[in-house]
Amino acid sequence: MPLRSAKPGKTRPEPEAEAHAEGLDRYDVAILAALQADARLSNADLATRIGLSAAPTWRRVKWLEQQRYITGYRAEIDRRRIGLGVFAFVRVDAERNAGGAAKLLEDAIRRLPEVTACHYISGNGTFELQVMATDLDAFSRFATETLLNLPNVKDIHTSFSLGEVKAGAALPLTHLQRPAADGKGRRAPRSV
Repeated sequence: MPLRSAKPGKTRPEPEAEAHAEGLDRYDVAILAALQADARLSNADLATRIGLSAAPTWRRVKWLEQQRYITGYRAEIDRRRIGLGVFAFVRVDAERNAGGAAKLLEDAIRRLPEVTACHYISGNGTFELQVMATDLDAFSRFATETLLNLPNVKDIHTSFSLGEVKAGAALPLTHLQRPAADGKGRRAPRSV
């Protein structure tokens, strides 16, 4: 396992490529929470919020990015302001769930900008899509001319959002703030 320098003269094991949440300390969790709330924070503002100086905060952010805890940054856009008035949940039933056929359908779904999220689901159906459209007529055209003509699609079932109660929410991080296994409520600090 490669070693990473924590301080001059000291090394520690490099986290595995598929890092686990157990490797995060309270500062890492604070960084994740702060950046989920406002990804435009300057490093200085972020450092002030989490209680570290700027240099270690910057190193921690870079480490979180390298370990893929942070996978990107983006702006949240009000869909209604840009004319996307219809939000639909579409369950797609596939003809076959065999490898090659499912892969063709997955690849086709990934190329559709109207589909903002896609999940394999349990129960009835194969995929659950979140689809945006300007209005019901545009959604109807998209469903009949595009979705139903994708490879391996047997049927689709649609439900429309009548109003958003919660959207664009940050991921819950409270499970990362549990006390350490030593029973003293402390976790060993992670040097970066």
